Amino acid sequence: MSTQIDACPLAGLSLEGAVFWNLSTAQLVEKALERNEGLLTSTGAFRATTGTYTGRSPKDKYVVDEPSVHRNIDWGTVNQAMDPEVFKRLFQRMKEYLRYRDVFVFDGFAGADSVYRIPIRVINETAWHNLFARQMFVRPTGKETTHQSPFTVISAPGFQAVPRRDGTRSETFIAISLEHRTVLIGGTRYAGEMKKSIFSVMNYLLPEQGVLPMHCSANKGADGDTALFFGLSGTGKTTLSADSERRLIGDDEHGWNESGIFNIEGGCYAKCIGLSREKEPQIWNAIRFGSVLENVALDEERRPDFNDRSLTENTRAAYPVDYIDGAEIPGVGGHPRVILFLTADAFGVLPPIAELTPEQAMYHFLSGYTSKLAGTERGVTQPEATFSTCFGAPFLPRRPRVYAEMLGEKINRHKVKVYLVNTGWSGGPYGQGHRIQLSYTRSMIRAALRGDLDKDRFTIDPVFRIAVPEHCPDVPDRMLMPRNTWADPAAYDAKAKELTKRFHENFRQFDDVNETIRQAGPRTE
Repeated sequence: MSTQIDACPLAGLSLEGAVFWNLSTAQLVEKALERNEGLLTSTGAFRATTGTYTGRSPKDKYVVDEPSVHRNIDWGTVNQAMDPEVFKRLFQRMKEYLRYRDVFVFDGFAGADSVYRIPIRVINETAWHNLFARQMFVRPTGKETTHQSPFTVISAPGFQAVPRRDGTRSETFIAISLEHRTVLIGGTRYAGEMKKSIFSVMNYLLPEQGVLPMHCSANKGADGDTALFFGLSGTGKTTLSADSERRLIGDDEHGWNESGIFNIEGGCYAKCIGLSREKEPQIWNAIRFGSVLENVALDEERRPDFNDRSLTENTRAAYPVDYIDGAEIPGVGGHPRVILFLTADAFGVLPPIAELTPEQAMYHFLSGYTSKLAGTERGVTQPEATFSTCFGAPFLPRRPRVYAEMLGEKINRHKVKVYLVNTGWSGGPYGQGHRIQLSYTRSMIRAALRGDLDKDRFTIDPVFRIAVPEHCPDVPDRMLMPRNTWADPAAYDAKAKELTKRFHENFRQFDDVNETIRQAGPRTE
């Protein structure tokens, strides 16, 4: 007897195999172990490996070019167009591939705010992927089990595209149809593709409702003050927002509406290379039964070795946000008082912290300067300087100006202080200098959140023209001005000039921004 699943408006799935609906965490772990999909570790977490694809594959991501969305998409290398007929053929072939296989179904939500959330249905070929989905998205309560017109993700790693027939770049594809409310993922076992595809969907849908979607983490202080941490993977969003003195709202994706902010997810996806109990106790303690470890090496006693890079630099831990002690449930907060732009500067020339004017905040938000860290994307083996618009270009379907104008309006209306924080290198570029100590970065951020930096004098950096504090509690004064940390000041000047040139070359693409924002960047000379 076949089972019918409402998969998408194109057609449902007709399945002859077993269908496991909304299994509990324990049941999914049992199924994953029974099917030899991974191992149970000494911590109780489930460990899976993903083979060739240990990071996202952005060159294999597509948006279906449909009449209802065509004018709103920023087409290009990020949003590659897929013909609707190609999508339909892939869907039909995927249906046949899954027909005689067991599948796992999770029904949940994207969005902690009940007004702006969307129902989602995740259909998986493997139990551990469904466990990942259960831990990463918002889990329904007993009263929220009915799903009307869900946005559906169908992930079948064993199904591969045929490039010559399907017009894809490779056997891997992540295809988003906004019109049919469906995401198809094939040819990759990297679980992060599921969460980021839904984030891309929310980045399209929320602006239509006047809500700003943001690639950031968020936490809340004892007096209710909210802080946002923008940044690409590996810059410290998860680590720095998991603070024992504050309550975690979420670690990666949020919306900002007229009432405040809300988490888009129900879980965290922490990069855990080099993870230690001493430096990141909250994340360390969250890795327990129900958590998913991705590509983490294990010793003979199945203890995770977070320093082992043999599988990938991009080792990951996925767990529900309430695994973090003192997490804010539900994940909502008021309007932020402080925003921190995190950048892992591989040039080693940006100050470890600097205050931005509103115009500078817009310039650096549009620029999104950082470094791609090893393993986050396929083929990245060491830090590479890059510019990622709005600190999240791979996930933005609309034109950058849409998101930038919304952020600028909210910063000005709510009088938010904005800081640029370098979590990258000091004393020299990558390979010569050293990564800024996490303890120093934490001290600087805590000072910014408490308002301690407002009491100290600032010096305007002569190259980047941003206000650098002359003193910060528990941080050596000397390291606050990066030129002082280089053995050869002339070498610093050359690197700073090189980065400045890159800023200006990148900003040429924004030919429609206000001139005051354009002039807020680094010095042109």
